[in-house]
Amino acid sequence: MRYNFDEIIPRENTNSVKYDIRETYFGKPDVFPMWVADMDFKTPDFILEAIRERLNHEILGYTIKPDSFFESIVGWVKRRHHWDIKKEWIAYSPGVVPAINLIVEGFTSPGDKIIVQPPVYYPFFSAVKNNNRILVNNQLVKNNGKYFIDFDALRKSIDPDVKMLIFCNPHNPVGRVWTKEELTELGNICVENDILIVSDEIHSDLLFPGYTHIPMASLSPEIDKSTITCMAPSKTFNLAGLATSEVIISNPRLRHTYDKVLDKVHIGMGNALGLVALEAAYSKGDEWLDELMKYLTSNLEVTRNFLKKEIPSIKLIEPEATYLLWLDFNKLNMSNEVLKSFVIKDAGLGFNDGPVFGPGGEGFQRMNIALPQPQLMEALDKLKSAFKRNNL
Repeated sequence: MRYNFDEIIPRENTNSVKYDIRETYFGKPDVFPMWVADMDFKTPDFILEAIRERLNHEILGYTIKPDSFFESIVGWVKRRHHWDIKKEWIAYSPGVVPAINLIVEGFTSPGDKIIVQPPVYYPFFSAVKNNNRILVNNQLVKNNGKYFIDFDALRKSIDPDVKMLIFCNPHNPVGRVWTKEELTELGNICVENDILIVSDEIHSDLLFPGYTHIPMASLSPEIDKSTITCMAPSKTFNLAGLATSEVIISNPRLRHTYDKVLDKVHIGMGNALGLVALEAAYSKGDEWLDELMKYLTSNLEVTRNFLKKEIPSIKLIEPEATYLLWLDFNKLNMSNEVLKSFVIKDAGLGFNDGPVFGPGGEGFQRMNIALPQPQLMEALDKLKSAFKRNNL
């Protein structure tokens, strides 16, 4: 491989959320952090070189987005996801979560209902509740270790007050890559009921072998007109700190409303270095991403085999995408608080606690495997040792 994903990069004392607030978050300063969804791999050299080149010009003033910025997004989406989009469909956001909050504020009113599908990325909940909207849970159903959308429950949950569905595609934390049939049924339900689809596709590049991401908006003209798509290079290329993402809206009416909300808070111009990083990532990142996914696939295989052999009481929910594993500890019959304490205090590991992902998260932990494999093995050994010490 051209890129070295085994290299260990020290991140302590770099103002890293993942490493430098461990004591605040877990109550221990030395837990092995596998929680925040960023990677412990070096940001690709071609991105750092583009940033350094920009810094050769010693003024970091207000910056417009050149045509090449938009062309890089159009090209990436076409190459990786077979979706033809146009430059004028692309808007900016400082991140997918800010975009979702802006969309909730701009397209709904206090008291409106918004559907989410837990267990799901927990900022979806705060985007609804903090904006004084009403949360409606359409809980996923688990069948033979795989999650599915409960379409019957979804239909029953819809009334005239439901204005929006915040959708996770691929799904975080359960790792599903939704099929064309699932997406089409979901999209058609929303179109029939005049429900705006906000499709969080930030993990769409991180696909394991055999799976293909289908953008929700690519399914049909009708679904396209009812969909706002949120994407970003941040998960794919480890750029979260540069606060740059794209929002894709083909419907001119929806795009006009989004632009008005963006202008209201005066954040549409963007981050000068973030714009450079995004363009470099999407213009030059294909080979790096292909190698990354081979490495993550190896990490997944190592974890799967280790759990099966050494800790069979932990059930791995087989991921189809993302570098985030959804681990089922329910065979231990521990309460949520006891399980959380066991992982942190006994194993010395910093996972995401399942209940924060909403209904269906009880007894689960989310584990980030985007790190050098020697460190992954160290973490798995910590977990194994904790099980042995506690005769589990």
